[in-house]
Amino acid sequence: MLCADLNTLINRVYPRISHQEVKDDQYFLDYIIFCSRNNKVHNINETILQQFNPGPNIEVHILRSVDSVFEENRMYHAYSIEFLQQLNTNRLSLALLCLKVGCPVILLRNLNPGEKLCNGTRMVVLNMRRKVLQYRIINKDKRFAEEVILIPRIRLLPNTKTLFVPLRRLQFLVRLAFAMTINKSQG
Repeated sequence: MLCADLNTLINRVYPRISHQEVKDDQYFLDYIIFCSRNNKVHNINETILQQFNPGPNIEVHILRSVDSVFEENRMYHAYSIEFLQQLNTNRLSLALLCLKVGCPVILLRNLNPGEKLCNGTRMVVLNMRRKVLQYRIINKDKRFAEEVILIPRIRLLPNTKTLFVPLRRLQFLVRLAFAMTINKSQG
């Protein structure tokens, strides 16, 4: 589909995203925007999240990561927390995760494949707390539609070959899923 600008694209792909209608699972299974780059996906997801209105008094929750350096080397202590939170790679969860209740997210790691908690699983946020998020898997298979899943914050140690700082990040392993990369959508 060819669109003149981002807002036109959003309005065509997600036609009622700003209305206070109950979004069922099929709504998020039917509509999605594919991009080739993570930075474009992030910008589109943030724009759609601002327009997303699942009901009255639903606000954006900003969930900050806890970042630190995992080596006791003096030169790494020069990095500020603000700098560490700006570091993002495609295999790392975002330092600032913005979510609303009812929005779709995608899981970034395999947590429990037997329970369908695999890399790429799409879910809807039901509730948010500081240390745990409550989800429901959105899937055509109705067996998993009613299950409530609790996922805690998890400590990540990214590969130091791709990231020059030995970063340790404590964050939820999800990203918004209004838009996703073509690679993440496969499988």
